[in-house]
Amino acid sequence: MSSDWRTDAAAHAAACVPNEACGLVVVVKGRERYWPCRNLAVGSTHFILDPLDFAAAEDVGEVTAVFHSHPSTPAEPSQPDLMACELSGLPWHILNPRTNTWGGCQPTGYVAPLIGRQWVWGVSDCWTLARDWYAQHNLPLRDWDRPTTPELFTASPIFDASWSDAGFIELPEHTSIEPGDALLMSIVDPGLNHVGVYVGDNLVLHHLRNRLSSRDMYGDWLRKCTGRRLRHPDFPRL
Repeated sequence: MSSDWRTDAAAHAAACVPNEACGLVVVVKGRERYWPCRNLAVGSTHFILDPLDFAAAEDVGEVTAVFHSHPSTPAEPSQPDLMACELSGLPWHILNPRTNTWGGCQPTGYVAPLIGRQWVWGVSDCWTLARDWYAQHNLPLRDWDRPTTPELFTASPIFDASWSDAGFIELPEHTSIEPGDALLMSIVDPGLNHVGVYVGDNLVLHHLRNRLSSRDMYGDWLRKCTGRRLRHPDFPRL
């Protein structure tokens, strides 16, 4: 381990190319150290920092920053990076190991637009979008601890066991949907693995996996995918 955490982080990033590396800056006995972490993401365009590695880092010192690499893009924070930085409450450092250029960001209160968000599991996904939409309409909803990876969620979706705890009630079969109603859907895989919000004018706001968030027509396909239609009694009618 070198005396400069950036040297160790850069070596880790170079070893992980073409995938993203991730790690933490930890103060141990008064010195900053780099703590490499496992990236649980499938693919090379994002990272999921192993929560067990984060917990291990907290056991040895104080975590003061998050590090990850951009092996194929500039060392500038992406939209999901900015969102995740806000969630972490920590500064983020970014390195492009091919060009050896550094960038980063800090929590500043950034809020992503509802339309056109990039999809990143646990940071910018369908439930994140739904929560943010409801929050903009003065209805705060709890977040849920996701399984570590989207693959684990696909194997065992949590939505059908969670909606009542969030305060929603299911609409009777012949009740018409209204703006602000939530729609639980099965997309591609079995189980209710997707949520959207009906926003009126036959439009649904939702965020499909590996696509940008969008407002789409609630047509035949989405209707066929819908398994539950939910309403929150505290939602102010539009």
